[in-house]
Amino acid sequence: MKEDTPKQFRPTLGLLDATILVSGSMIGSGIFIVSAEIARNVGSAGALILMWILSGLITVIAALSYGELSGMYPRAGGQYVYLREAYNPFVAFLFGWTQFGVIQTGTIAAVAVAFAKFTAYLIPAFSEENILLDLGLFTISGAQLLAIVSVIFLTYVNSRGVKNGKIIQTSFTLTKIAALGGLTLLGLLFGANADVWHANWQTGWTFQSLSGMDGSSVTRLLTGLALFGAIAISMKGSLFSSDAWNNVTFIAAEIKHPAKNIGRALFLGTSIISLIYIATNLMYLAVLPFDEIAFAANDRVGVAAAEKIFGNSGSLIVAVMIMISTFGCNNGLILAGARIYYTMAKDRLFFRGAGNLNRYSVPGRGLWIQCIWASVLCLTGSYNDLLAMVIFGVLIFYILTIAGIYRLRRKQPDTPRSYKAFGYPLLPMVYILAATTLAFLLLIFESKFTVPGLGIILLGIPVYYLARKRWGS
Repeated sequence: MKEDTPKQFRPTLGLLDATILVSGSMIGSGIFIVSAEIARNVGSAGALILMWILSGLITVIAALSYGELSGMYPRAGGQYVYLREAYNPFVAFLFGWTQFGVIQTGTIAAVAVAFAKFTAYLIPAFSEENILLDLGLFTISGAQLLAIVSVIFLTYVNSRGVKNGKIIQTSFTLTKIAALGGLTLLGLLFGANADVWHANWQTGWTFQSLSGMDGSSVTRLLTGLALFGAIAISMKGSLFSSDAWNNVTFIAAEIKHPAKNIGRALFLGTSIISLIYIATNLMYLAVLPFDEIAFAANDRVGVAAAEKIFGNSGSLIVAVMIMISTFGCNNGLILAGARIYYTMAKDRLFFRGAGNLNRYSVPGRGLWIQCIWASVLCLTGSYNDLLAMVIFGVLIFYILTIAGIYRLRRKQPDTPRSYKAFGYPLLPMVYILAATTLAFLLLIFESKFTVPGLGIILLGIPVYYLARKRWGS
């Protein structure tokens, strides 16, 4: 077939486009929600802000470290290629396996359903409670149907060429950054309450857990292992609200001057969004009493803040913002994800058709394979559980990738490096130690998710050998 003939990726994306992809992939619905759980776990204004500052620093350090790897291997597949070069095809496959099985596709499904749930604020027919079809084993709601339609639509757009995806990514990312920045600015200018601000900071930087409901809380001072557990659980939320920044590495072959532009885009995108997230949380503290942050209805802190600023229309304003955020976020995830499967197919570790570019010079079959599995996850209703399970695995692959910098400095000292990891060897090691500690704590305190998550990764071991046998690697 004509669309399956070998073609080359077209480097059509500049530094601005790459930075927008980093930023747009990071902003979803998390910033409007996870601060509630963090507030309950750490119990003070200072501790809440500290969690976001630490997450921002760790994310930027990781992004700076990835800059060296992206300069060495400016190829489609990004992180998959880094792991293959630093270790071996087996380790790289385990990453690709978890990306396809749960991480990338599960995130697409979760973000799509979040888009549908908030669309229901405007169009009730798309509510989760509106059951359209009951098949016994599972039901199909209006939210699930819209989620699947949105995934199919964005897959179709991106299958018609990277420029089409670029248009959506640029317009939606700039809109949601402006909207989130505007909400933060308006909150600080018109919604801020000096009494609320001062009351929130009465507990300063104390770490304490909160329990209770209806705005009435019971505090418990955190010490010892319980303190570290609270920090780990809190940073799980803030770190993964900032995740997906690495997606830009997957499309390296379609970026102009990738050896330099990917590293710059990673630094700029993660820095900008981290600062916006910190500012947004400062706005929450200026507008809402701390208990109203911790015990916001359904954890929707953004809605609670917007209602203080704009009155009853606040919930609709935030619903529209989240619709824009999630739609743009999913476009970036869908665009980037198929490039991993393309490279895996070239290595004969995935469906061979995924290794072909269509007449628009994009991996069309890979996009549609990704679309099908993400749509299935939309129907299962268990995608959020799947995401929670692989949190441990995501950290492990980040750790392995950044540790790969040290290995590659020894294995391939003569490979050109247009950019070297900032602060090497100290800062990459800071990330490795911090992420390892966080993974260990999550293994202790969130074992119901991390142990099955590790199981999903280990399931990739027999799949790897089956893939080698099936596709002749």
